[in-house]
This record gives sequence, C-alpha cells and structure tokens, in this order.
Amino acid sequence: MKRIIKGGRVVSSHGVRIADIRIEDGIIKEVGEISQQFFTEDCQVTDASGMLIFPGFIDVHTHFDLHVAGTVTADDFYTGTKAAILGGTTTIVDFATQYPGETLMEGLSNWHKKADGKCSCDYGFHMSITDWNPETSREIETMMEEGVSTFKLYMTYDTQVDDKTIYQILKRLDEEGGMAGVHCENSGLIEALQEEAVSQGRMGVASHPATRPAGAEAEAISRLLRLAEAADAPVMVVHLTCEEGLKEIRRARKRGQVVYAETCPQYLLMDDSLYELPGFEGARYVIAPPLRKVRDQEVLWEALASGEIQTVSTDHCSFTLEQKRLGERDFRKIPGGMPGVETRGVLMYSEGVAAGRIRPEDMCRLLSENPARLYGMYPEKGVIRPGSQADLVILNPEAETVIREADQIQNVDYAPFEGRKVKGVIRQVYLRGELAAENGRVVKELAGKYVHRKVPSVPVPVPAGDMQEKQ
Repeated sequence: MKRIIKGGRVVSSHGVRIADIRIEDGIIKEVGEISQQFFTEDCQVTDASGMLIFPGFIDVHTHFDLHVAGTVTADDFYTGTKAAILGGTTTIVDFATQYPGETLMEGLSNWHKKADGKCSCDYGFHMSITDWNPETSREIETMMEEGVSTFKLYMTYDTQVDDKTIYQILKRLDEEGGMAGVHCENSGLIEALQEEAVSQGRMGVASHPATRPAGAEAEAISRLLRLAEAADAPVMVVHLTCEEGLKEIRRARKRGQVVYAETCPQYLLMDDSLYELPGFEGARYVIAPPLRKVRDQEVLWEALASGEIQTVSTDHCSFTLEQKRLGERDFRKIPGGMPGVETRGVLMYSEGVAAGRIRPEDMCRLLSENPARLYGMYPEKGVIRPGSQADLVILNPEAETVIREADQIQNVDYAPFEGRKVKGVIRQVYLRGELAAENGRVVKELAGKYVHRKVPSVPVPVPAGDMQEKQ
C-alpha cells in the first residue's frame, strides 16, 4: 500500500511545519516536499491542508478486562481499543498482573489471552508485581525477552508491596534496564481514616476524597523516592494529582535522582467539588487517587508546559453506573475508575493547546514522543520521520464538537465530561499506514498487533529540580 498525506502541518516535539508524508507498507518513507514521480495511480493521496498531523497517541496506562472491586471493568480489549483508536490512540500499554501464587509468565499469559486477536490498536503490557520471591526475580530477564520492559507496583490496595520489597524490586529492575511505575498512596493512613469515617457513619461519596488526602499521596511519593535513591534506580510516579506530590518529585530531582511523572486529563480538568453532587452522582468520579483542588490543576498544567511532567495517560478503568452502585451504602466499595481513552486527545488539544496552556509540540511530546521513548517503542513509534511506523492522527484545529455519552463507543453509560464543548476534532487516524478511524467512526477493527517493547535506550530529559522548587 502506497499513500501520500499532502500539505498538513506536521507536529514534532521541536515544532510544527507544513510537509507531505509518503508511506509505503506501513512505514514512513519521506517527510517533506514529495516529488511528483511518487504520485502514481496505485498511490492513495489525502489532502490534509490546514490540519495538524500528530504521531499516533500512546496511552501507557489502561486497565481493560480487569477483575477488581468484586466486578470486571466495563471495557475489555475489544471495546477499549476501539474507543482508543477513535480517540487517536494507536498504541496502549495495559497492566498485566501477577496475582499472589502466580509466576510472572502466568500473569503475562493470562493477559495475552484477554487481548490477542481482540485489539483495534497496537498493544503492549506492563507487569504488575504482587508476589516477590527468588523465582520472580529470575523471571525479570524473561519478561524483558517477552517485550515487557516496565513494571507496576502498588503502595496501597490488596496488591501492595512493602517498602523492603519495593527497594528490592527497583534494584533488580535497574540491573536489567527496566523501570517501575508506582501507585503512591499511604495505605495505613487511608485505612485509619476510613475506619474513622465508618465509625462516625459517614458512608457517602464525600468520604472518598476525605479518606485519601493529598498528604497520603505526597508521603508515599516521598517514601518511594527515598527507596529509589537507595536503590539508585529511575522510577515513574503514575497519575500524579497534586502540588504536594510534585514538590516531593522536585526535591528528589534536586538530589540528582531520575524521576519521571505522569498525570491524567481528569486531574487537569476536574476538582473534588464533584464529590459533593447530590445523591450518588459523585460516584461517577470516584477514582484513586481522587480528584483534588483547582489549585492543583493549575500547578499540573504549569508542570506540563515546563517539562516537569513527562506523560499524560488516561488510567482508563471503566465501570457502568450500575457497577458503581456496588458502593451505594459504603463508599469503600465503589469501584474506582473512569473511562478516558476516547476523549484524551481532543481534551488535551482543546483545553491545552487551544486554551493556550501548552503548545502543539508539548502535546506531541506528552502524548506521543515521551511515552515512546520511556516505554521502549522509539523511534518505531512516537515520531513522524522516515523509518517510523505510519501511526498518524489528523486533527482539524478549527472544528468544534460536544462530548456526549450518546456518541461514545467505550462501553460505559455515562461520559465524565458530558456536555463539554471542545475545539479540535480528530478527522482521521492511521495505524501503520492503514486508515483505522475517520470522522467519528472506526473503519478498520482488530488490526492491533502486540508491541514487543525494548529496554529504553533513548532517555527523556527531566528538570534538575532546583529551578522548579517553589515554597
């Protein structure tokens, strides 16, 4: 298949330029002014004049077909990846889990069974480690051979690992060139606050944020980073929500540590006032860590623009309203999570670029290039240049639409951003040179391939921390 996308405004982390893109057999062959000799009868030509062309977005934080909180997430790999490709995400990295008593290979095999043959975008896996022992340690090398170069650790939930284990895992991963992303919340403090709330009869939605305060996140981030310092290992703080947590990252960077950070659209665009909605409405927004204050949103946007935060993912973990009602009488039983893969791209463009908070090149860095670099997919993905896979998002920067549950394809009966008007509409999405989505429709399903991710060899720069430290 030969294809030329002509006259678009091609976005990279360095800027925007008008250029043509020539594609053959799913690979970008040329970016620039294409010679007329390539405009042959067997070449499909797309006019992208006035459009922005981004490298395919990469979402490195999804939870599809996950058994959790007494139920299973509403989106499996079939519905989730269809929603992802429609939203411009051409690659997801989901969290496979080694449950206690399992080997890492057993956990990975279970997730391949869930995903293989069911994905409409490319996909890979992190491995969540819950059972650390000598055999698990030996399997780290095997995981690398299987294309799993990054891992997940929890400091809360029933899958959490203790401080000793975190240190040992970080040290072992560093030996193999791997990296861990860590969910940071102080589980002991959360449990104590929850017990207090229950004893006082405060069982409603508002007790969710009250029992998972920003301080519980910041303390866990601080403790993680001291463990990473002792292990002399890089680490990723996932779904950062608050200024307090960012300050801990700044301090670690000032000490000379390599610390990466991720946040999500919900933490940039929503605040904890939603938990005060009448009745059970606030349960739609129950996630962990919870939504924070407006001030935290402002700080996170500034950190995105300055390069302090490296990626924006979704933490897509969807439940229907009926599933949320599992916690109607007890806030602790509300399944935590929201959908996000279908709207991340347009929200980041509309509320980020169009609103003047970030530049197009920042959006490219946050949604495409940095994830590819950090998670072992660069330069095959994350960039528009000769030799890279032709994963492309063509976005009309002037078009407008409104987010509505009735229009979405993710398998959820509500839209967290219902009624929000957005500027910037995705016109086409290409996966390895093939048109996969167009004008709000998925036109090619089940084309996703497993991404055998490498040990990252192309670092992503992070600020030193001293210029960013603010009191």
